[in-house]
Amino acid sequence: MDKKSRTRRELVRVCLSAMLLSMSVVIGYASKSIFASVDGLFRISLDSLPIIIAGILLGPLWGGAIGAASDLVTYFITPQAFAPIPLVTVGYAMLGIVSGILARYVLKKEGNMRLVLSTVGAHLIGSTVFKVIGLYSIYGALVFIRIPIYILVAAVESLIICLLFKSRAFKKVCEEFKL
Repeated sequence: MDKKSRTRRELVRVCLSAMLLSMSVVIGYASKSIFASVDGLFRISLDSLPIIIAGILLGPLWGGAIGAASDLVTYFITPQAFAPIPLVTVGYAMLGIVSGILARYVLKKEGNMRLVLSTVGAHLIGSTVFKVIGLYSIYGALVFIRIPIYILVAAVESLIICLLFKSRAFKKVCEEFKL
């Protein structure tokens, strides 16, 4: 691969990362703002969808960086009653890392099953383990109510990701930029 092609590919990765990060931040900000009047405990959000897509398309390092950055940026632009929780940030990073590892290195066969298992695996580790443990300090045992919510979100995000990866336009862009 010549220098011009490498530079173009890296530029595409950076631009795609910025786009996915901004999507996650906007979705996270909107969901936190909407549910702020209720209680953050019952918040349903698809803010992890761009993070998982980043892990699948760009790999575990990019996905993890986007996940951690998304949580921190969303935290700082949204009014919060408590300090940032490191384990929650690690949970967001794990969404990108686990989806990237599963999609790139473990589940190599292309198809919907690879996408579903990458999404569900990312949520099992990132959301139901790290985020729940991190949020336990605030909500106590009530935080376990979030586990079924995370399972529901994983199912919805799996469907969206499968539909996205099936679209011809998305496939064309991925092929064009060798993602």
